[in-house]
Amino acid sequence: MYSIFKKELHAFFSNATGYIVIGLFLLITGLLLWVVPGEYNVPDSGYANVDGLFYLAPWLFLFLCPAVTMRLFAEERQAGTWELLTTRPVSRARIVLGKYLAGWVLVCLALVPTVVYYGSVWCMAEPVGNVDAGAFWGSFIGLLFLSAVYAAIGTFASSLSRNQVVAFIVALALCFFFYYGFEVTGRFFSGGATVYFLDNLGIHAHYKSMSRGVLDSRDMAYFVAVTALFLGATVWRARK
Repeated sequence: MYSIFKKELHAFFSNATGYIVIGLFLLITGLLLWVVPGEYNVPDSGYANVDGLFYLAPWLFLFLCPAVTMRLFAEERQAGTWELLTTRPVSRARIVLGKYLAGWVLVCLALVPTVVYYGSVWCMAEPVGNVDAGAFWGSFIGLLFLSAVYAAIGTFASSLSRNQVVAFIVALALCFFFYYGFEVTGRFFSGGATVYFLDNLGIHAHYKSMSRGVLDSRDMAYFVAVTALFLGATVWRARK
């Protein structure tokens, strides 16, 4: 599994893909948080926080995660190397896990430089350091859980097609539906229990509290369960 993980991670950085994906994510978040006037602009808000990052990231991840994971299986199938890979003495589950972890780690690496935003706000605060560190780090952990789910969905989508563009579109659609689709569907029902149930099937309801720095074991269990569900579906698909 480790050799597959290392191979996939090396593949990301042996060409421009990894650098472009991370660079675009940081460029867009940097512009929206520090340059472009608007509700997410940190200097204009007058508050020493980077809450805008945690509102923007789920939507940017809708594109980032599928872009990272679309090649994981699609490229292997298109190049005809998938059959060769399956002849190695490694189980399908380990192959899937190795590829998934490589994609997720790349997304996490894109998040690491955003800690600089926290440092900037920490220096800008009056007095210096007057920042809610607990809220930031709690929200940051929430983003890691969110990226884990998106990466698992993207890995599954990549296993469905030989075409990377198709894999990207399928992953984008699935990520969007799981993030916001259940909540939209709930609006067509009038029953409170039904609406509550549908809302809690979606990612948004569980991410909302984590984006405020509240780490609830039920929310974390949801993210772990959905990640496991899609990884399990990918293993099932990989056996075909």
